[in-house]
Amino acid sequence: MPHDADRSARLKGSSSTDDRSAAAVDAVYRSDWGRIVATLIRLVGDFDLAEETAQEAFTAAVDQWRASGVPEFPRAWIIQTARHKAIDRVRRRTRSEEALDSHGPSWFNQTVEQPDYDTTEIPDDRLRLIFTCCHPALAPEAQVALTLRTLGGLETDEIARAFLVPPATMAQRIVRAKRKIRDAGIPYAVPDTSDMPARLDAVLTVIYLVFNEGYAATRGTPLVRTDLCAEAIRLGRLVRTLMAPAPREATALVALMLLHDSRRDARLDEAGDLVVLEEQDRRRWDRPEIAEALPLVEEALGGGPGPFALQAAIAALHCQAARAEETDWPQIVRLYDRLERVQPSPIVSLNRAVAVAMVDGPLPALALIDALSAAGDLDGYHLLHAARADLLRRLGRSGDAAASYTRALALVTNDSERRFLERRLREVNDQLSTLKAQPIDAERSQVDPITES
Repeated sequence: MPHDADRSARLKGSSSTDDRSAAAVDAVYRSDWGRIVATLIRLVGDFDLAEETAQEAFTAAVDQWRASGVPEFPRAWIIQTARHKAIDRVRRRTRSEEALDSHGPSWFNQTVEQPDYDTTEIPDDRLRLIFTCCHPALAPEAQVALTLRTLGGLETDEIARAFLVPPATMAQRIVRAKRKIRDAGIPYAVPDTSDMPARLDAVLTVIYLVFNEGYAATRGTPLVRTDLCAEAIRLGRLVRTLMAPAPREATALVALMLLHDSRRDARLDEAGDLVVLEEQDRRRWDRPEIAEALPLVEEALGGGPGPFALQAAIAALHCQAARAEETDWPQIVRLYDRLERVQPSPIVSLNRAVAVAMVDGPLPALALIDALSAAGDLDGYHLLHAARADLLRRLGRSGDAAASYTRALALVTNDSERRFLERRLREVNDQLSTLKAQPIDAERSQVDPITES
């Protein structure tokens, strides 16, 4: 997969015609990387070869589309070009027609026509990819990481950040997972219905992490990547239809994604800056999405709700409040209490602490966040420091708040979030400057000898 920095470098210094072709390459890359790689894996039967040749095809497109214009079917052009590059690679490697024949006619002799990406046929290449990556022979953390890499198009360091592990550790997981699929001959297919439950948890986790990357992009200028959000919702719906009756957690996941997605247009202002939940214009929320999701939440909550159902219930309470001050925060805290028991994690505890602040005030919440900070699990997570800074700001401790905002800024990688944190940091620094400019009371400036002793 081409790195964003590499791709951006190729696009600089171009004419207006070049800009149009470069923008087309970038648009296909952002919207269809997962689709293209999934198709190539089916055609060539090798994860690494599919990714590498897709990268080469995108690089070739930058130059060729400038010269000849954007093709009628850009995705098919990328797939066909990548397939030819894969054939060339294998030919150079094998140097014999006999070795080529051993790969079988399934992909050397195929032609690639424009795929119908709008088809509702089930399964499709992306579902095959998810279920292949989530084979029970792979470790759970490897299942999720590999799917995010191949389907979601995330870089290794982005996936590592989502799992709070070093990039080198994540890279090893991905390499081992690919090797396991190759060596064990794991089929590239959607399993029989009877085999699906063993993979369902991993599949749902993958889909939600793809959605999260779309809802709050790890890096770059846009906070929201609507292509990933839409793809995750589509895949969630497809997985739900594959199993009858639909598993409650699959239903809950679809509801949760719809509820989050309903707030998408209100999360940024006209300048592209982040708008926090309590300040959003709720008239801009997508009411049809909310109306679709709420019955699914009720369905998912029946009979021992799981983690996605509890999160969907929390999201529903936000969406049902006409105004921010009408949010049922005590109920949200109770739901987080249950979620901590069902799925304990530092992220859940951090979110619970934010909810506690809305019920009991910033001081008890600060104690919870300081305990999380002392544990060290979230030290590299910018939202921990951003939440701590906000509580300190509300307590009037501007100096401490400035330090936490500075730490969050050192970790954040998304431009919209960075601008929001920079604005908050300026605000607390202005407060500090105002305090320093105030005259000192001479009487109160004297040291109390008893206290000093």
